[in-house]
Amino acid sequence: MSLLFKQPPEAVCMVRLSAIGDCCHTLPVARTIQSAWPETRVYWIIGKTEHSLLSGADGIEFIIFDKSKGTSGLRDVRRQLQQLRFPLLLHMHASMRANFVSRMVRAEVRLGYDRARARDFQWLFSNRKIPARPQQHVMDALFSFAEYIGLTDRVLRWDIPVSAQDRQLAADICSGDQPVCVISPCSSQRFRNYRNWRWENYGEVTRYLHERYGAKIILTGAATEIEKQFGREIEKLAPGPVTNLIGRTSLKQLLAILGQAGLLICPDSGPAHMAAAVGTPVIGLYATSNRWRTGPYFSQDLVVDAYPQAVREEFGKPVEALRWGGRVRNKDAMDLIRVPDVLAKIDAVLGPDGRSGTLQETADSDGVTR
Repeated sequence: MSLLFKQPPEAVCMVRLSAIGDCCHTLPVARTIQSAWPETRVYWIIGKTEHSLLSGADGIEFIIFDKSKGTSGLRDVRRQLQQLRFPLLLHMHASMRANFVSRMVRAEVRLGYDRARARDFQWLFSNRKIPARPQQHVMDALFSFAEYIGLTDRVLRWDIPVSAQDRQLAADICSGDQPVCVISPCSSQRFRNYRNWRWENYGEVTRYLHERYGAKIILTGAATEIEKQFGREIEKLAPGPVTNLIGRTSLKQLLAILGQAGLLICPDSGPAHMAAAVGTPVIGLYATSNRWRTGPYFSQDLVVDAYPQAVREEFGKPVEALRWGGRVRNKDAMDLIRVPDVLAKIDAVLGPDGRSGTLQETADSDGVTR
């Protein structure tokens, strides 16, 4: 039983607003709570975009925060919370916006990160702190919240609902005997967030996939202008047909497509963690962020990792001397990722017969990864 509660609490509220990958990491923590405390009601305050992926998740009562509405979005959350009181709040998002949201939750125990990791003064908004642990992956850090309340048996279950219509769409797109490779070339566009590999490199990758494996290649991404440009340029460079779905799918449709695919190639981004949730191998392209903190959880062996070299060139010291999770803010760092290294990882996944099997022994069709 929990060290905090003699019996399971009536309800638990989690605050994790964003981003897509982090919310994918949070879902199995919710599943762990539900498994250990089946009578406990689980509430989750989540961002609108992230909810569009996780909506319908069994047994979770979502409270949606739409940050695009500004103060009106905060008022919407307050209205949804005004009749609720919780024995336990899991403040799992260290940001000032999440801090403001957390203050709307009436809770006796307010569990947050240890002070070393509580960015944006999060430590002021909690009355209990999880113990400091160095060099954790984001998902392991999130599981620390469950461990603090005595729940140590992890349930790595995602089972994100996808409609039959979206599953059929994915099946139609991915139909055929050839291996299916999804390329999601861009990460989210944030200030000095340099994670995009050059489209010329993706062009070489598509050539290899076509010529060696006869692969079906699907491009995915959001409807931003830069991602659309990447899609157009990769299509021009590809030696054969490419299915360009950039800006044309919902998150649930993308999840369904990833579930049908044999491989995803992408930088540090949300789709990497969506693919992990459905058991699809991920070739992660990492140079400006630390793969051991944010890499695809079940595909670390497939990451092409130029981060140590980028850190040494940018800061003149090894990764071990840098703050955990420190970013490289150099727009040329992704050029350290070599095409031949990516092709070698493709061979490791597709193998001599062109069929993926890297994660198939660890992921069941019910979405439970063991």
